[in-house]
Amino acid sequence: MLNTRQFAWIAIVESASFLLLLAGMVFKYGFDNETGVTLMGPLHGVLFIAYIAGALSVRSQAGWSWGQTVKIIIAAIIPIAGFFVAERLMRRPVAVQAA
Repeated sequence: MLNTRQFAWIAIVESASFLLLLAGMVFKYGFDNETGVTLMGPLHGVLFIAYIAGALSVRSQAGWSWGQTVKIIIAAIIPIAGFFVAERLMRRPVAVQAA
């Protein structure tokens, strides 16, 4: 099970991969170079799934309602919103998990 700090790192990496994928799309459609999309597409897909799974995993630990959880998941489809989600989570203390 993840803690909120680990989920925050997933959010950062997922957001960065999204921005790199968007840059790859510029090269694909603007310069006819598919390398960025070929590399970043699958990687971003895996990170996006990790973000969703992570959000659902830390939901109860973080004390999020289902409405808050849905907003955090929707943030994954906005290119830089994951950075803001991560920033808020990084300011919180990490909850101690029971073994």
